[in-house]
Amino acid sequence: MIEIKGMKKIYRNTDFELEALKGIDIHIKKGEFVAVMGESGSGKSTLLNCIGLMDFFDEGSYLLNGNQIKDIEKKHMTELRKNTISFIFQNYELMRNYTLYENIEIPLLAKNIKKKERREVIADITKKLGIETLMKKYPYQISGGQQQRVAIARAIVADNPVILADEPTGALDSKNSEELMNYMILLKEMSKTIVMVTHDEKIAAYSDRVIYLEDGKIC
Repeated sequence: MIEIKGMKKIYRNTDFELEALKGIDIHIKKGEFVAVMGESGSGKSTLLNCIGLMDFFDEGSYLLNGNQIKDIEKKHMTELRKNTISFIFQNYELMRNYTLYENIEIPLLAKNIKKKERREVIADITKKLGIETLMKKYPYQISGGQQQRVAIARAIVADNPVILADEPTGALDSKNSEELMNYMILLKEMSKTIVMVTHDEKIAAYSDRVIYLEDGKIC
């Protein structure tokens, strides 16, 4: 599903050059749940951004769901990301002026799913997550834990094979963190491939295995 060999990422400007990733090798199987840990500045978020096609690496190879990334034109990169990857962020990244229903609906609209099917899919997922009665509310009207469940619902409805989570419990208390991880396990049971960045060993323990980064390298 995800195969990375010799990945390097270098940030440059007129004053300095920073090698954020220094030859990363990773193989993640379909349906595997992998946690990425490391100190601040170790390259965790850079790696996640490169896996998620939000940033471009400078050297190495990356095979995503059978697609060799460097061989893909930029116009096709957006299409691949839309149909392959869903994101769950620490700060939810919900549209403040959209209702919760409209937030969850966004990836379905992007895929041109018909209105009736959108309603059915959203109704099913929100019921499973216990947020079906909140759909007319706006993000600022609900709790952080509820917002994170909306973000998970948005990731699930897209039905993409890869889920990338960047510190998904970072803004949650212990109770809501535990609930969130139970939902992550639900995603795994749906055969989703999950890559999660976290600084919390208790949260990382939910994964199948942990990859540790230090100074841009796997240690």
